[in-house]
Amino acid sequence: MKALEERPLDEADQGRKKILLRLRHELWVDIARWAEDDLRSINGQIEFILTEAVKKRNKKQNS
Repeated sequence: MKALEERPLDEADQGRKKILLRLRHELWVDIARWAEDDLRSINGQIEFILTEAVKKRNKKQNS
C-alpha cells in the first residue's frame, strides 16, 4: 500500500481515487438514465450521488 501512496499522481488524478465498482445491471441502467436526464456522465452521476449522501449523513451527525 505504501508504494501506491508514494506514486506521483498525474495532473488529471490530483485529488481523485480510482475504484472498481460492481453494480447490478438494473441499478446501472437506472443511474445511466438519471445521468442522461441531468446531462452528466455515469461516473459524474455516481460521484454526485455519493457526494449528496455524504452531505446528508454529515448533516444528521451534526444535528
